[in-house]
Amino acid sequence: MSRQLRAGDDRPTRAALIADPNAAPHPPEPAYAIRTRGLVKSYPGPAGSAIHAVRDLDLEVRQGETFAFLGPNGAGKSTTIALLCALARPTAGHARVAGADVVTQPHEVRRQVGMLFQHSALDPDLTADQNLHIHARLYGLRRRHARERAAEVLEMVGLTDRRRSPVRTLSGGMRRRLEIARGMLHSPRVLFLDEPTTGLDPHARAQVWEHLRALRDRNGSTLFVTTHYLEEAENCDRIAIIDRGRLVAQGTPAALKAAIGDDRVALRTSDNVTAQQVVRRIAPSDQAITVDADGVCLRAPDGSAWIPRLCAALEGHGIAVHAASATPPTLDDVFFHHTGRSIHATAPGRTPADTNPSETTAKGEGGR
Repeated sequence: MSRQLRAGDDRPTRAALIADPNAAPHPPEPAYAIRTRGLVKSYPGPAGSAIHAVRDLDLEVRQGETFAFLGPNGAGKSTTIALLCALARPTAGHARVAGADVVTQPHEVRRQVGMLFQHSALDPDLTADQNLHIHARLYGLRRRHARERAAEVLEMVGLTDRRRSPVRTLSGGMRRRLEIARGMLHSPRVLFLDEPTTGLDPHARAQVWEHLRALRDRNGSTLFVTTHYLEEAENCDRIAIIDRGRLVAQGTPAALKAAIGDDRVALRTSDNVTAQQVVRRIAPSDQAITVDADGVCLRAPDGSAWIPRLCAALEGHGIAVHAASATPPTLDDVFFHHTGRSIHATAPGRTPADTNPSETTAKGEGGR
């Protein structure tokens, strides 16, 4: 059976090429679903200065990959998505999405991508079916095809039995799954998900990710996810860490953590201040010794092997050790290593990098 074309897609199917040998060959799939070079987005600042929401961003996201864009609120994640979806015009640099240039081919980019915004864009008074049908028609799907696709995507996300339910009667997790279904209606090659599980409980968050993985495996779509949930980033093939609009690290979760190398050793003692001084004398000289809620903390290779030695030294100074642990690096450690702070630190004030794509569109497109 030939592949069904997306609405508005006039490229020939494989079957059509066999039937018509004179037809133009299908263009090869691009090596990357997303590729940027020196991407910049700036806004006018006070006294003629410029506020940089995105700075010299170089990204390469492979076809069929689940890619996480990790960073705190205000890092520039949503602004980057607006640029990649051709909803805002870059100040400088280049970007191609699904083989199309975001500046010279914005309509082709928008036709090839799906979008899940941070905030719901569903009409709460319409049913799930009605919301999908309206979206499908906006993308140019004919009525019959729209009905067929709505049924398919509802089945994909496990909402067939709620198709006639008003959106306001659905749980938060169901609404997010419905929004994912809406984003998949026109069979996009790249699906952007901006904070897809914000506000959901852990069970609903796990369900959303289960359906996202199934959609990727079934359709071969590329998933580009922005998040500040570290456990979500672990679900992704690769991660890029963005901070204050600048890319600071990227790689697989395992590789990013392995680059830090050393384990985190934490000792909760009867006198953490004195214990810090004792540990500093015997720990590796290049390691910082800190005191926080977990006690005396340091980085050390093979941390579990250091615990008996540290405990013996502390007890020799009359300091009781109440708890000791050695844990391998986490993604929060990776973020701290590259930025000097935790990903959960509150961003100071709202900047243009905090804006969602719809807000950025109003700012970025107005000057065209």
